[in-house]
Amino acid sequence: MFLPKYPDSQTPPPAHTHSPADPPSVRRPFPQISISTGAVAAVLVGGVVLTALLAAVAVTAMSVAIAAVVLRSMLRDQHHR
Repeated sequence: MFLPKYPDSQTPPPAHTHSPADPPSVRRPFPQISISTGAVAAVLVGGVVLTALLAAVAVTAMSVAIAAVVLRSMLRDQHHR
């Protein structure tokens, strides 16, 4: 009553065969990923360069803002006289 009903099949299901070099207990579901040292170094150097560029842009923006405030102050003093 509670047993599953399977359809009648003319062909048997394929048999799973394992090679002796790859037993089922050692098989991995995903391939192992190896990252080379050069790739790690390239990512690190790229990160350092991008960080330095971002810092340079921030310093430049600050200096331009300070120069704008100083020029505005100088021009305002000139208009009052």
